[in-house]
Amino acid sequence: MTALPFTVVDAFTDRPFAGNPAAVMLLDAWPDDALLQSIALEHNLSETAFAVQVDSEIADYELRWFTPTVEIAMCGHATLASGHVLIGERDTVRFATRKAGVLVVRRDGGGYTLDLPVTRVAPAPDTALLAALGCDGEVFASVVGAQETSIILLPDADAVRGCAPDMAALSACHVMAIVTAPGDVADVVSRVFVPAWGVDEDPVTGSAHAALIPFWTERLGCDRFTAFQASARGGYLTCTLAGERAVLGGQCVTVMQGELLL
Repeated sequence: MTALPFTVVDAFTDRPFAGNPAAVMLLDAWPDDALLQSIALEHNLSETAFAVQVDSEIADYELRWFTPTVEIAMCGHATLASGHVLIGERDTVRFATRKAGVLVVRRDGGGYTLDLPVTRVAPAPDTALLAALGCDGEVFASVVGAQETSIILLPDADAVRGCAPDMAALSACHVMAIVTAPGDVADVVSRVFVPAWGVDEDPVTGSAHAALIPFWTERLGCDRFTAFQASARGGYLTCTLAGERAVLGGQCVTVMQGELLL
């Protein structure tokens, strides 16, 4: 029997049972993808992050992310959680990924920052997506970015909080759907739905903010804002546009440590 240690971290929060939980597992080498997927299903969190240490000039670890059903191209909260677990005494830790390039987690006061490649969107009317979401808004679809994304601009924070998707219908829309509006408790509010990837509503989504940052900095006329993702767990982020990088800031809390027995 092999014991594989894991850590569960609540990301983008300063307290347990809020933010977005991710399992982080450091492996000696990459096993078959089927085993990684089975482990992610066993954890049954939005994402499980797997890391393998590498001898490289550009990165300290290779990093991959799995939902309970699929491997995804980019995940912000599980990268922040991985940085929290693996940074050690360093000020930065670098992760080489398969589709999102090198991602860097840095210490920032009592928390961390993470920079992601931006996702840019353009207007793209989508009546099927709006019907599945059960709302009426302006749709923007990704034209540049690591994964397919749609931003749905709603009139206010109450409309974001009141969004009640038909998850069965939404699962046929193979995008990360982000409903967003000007915020109340922060500059910007959002919610994120990805049932096609095995996650009905994601609690706090770093990769979504890689799209929201260029989207909202243009509309707000600034390069920095605060954001709140209004899921049941909720989470706060600082958001900064730095060229073609989206810089997210937040805290992490370790909530569980254990071993997976195989």
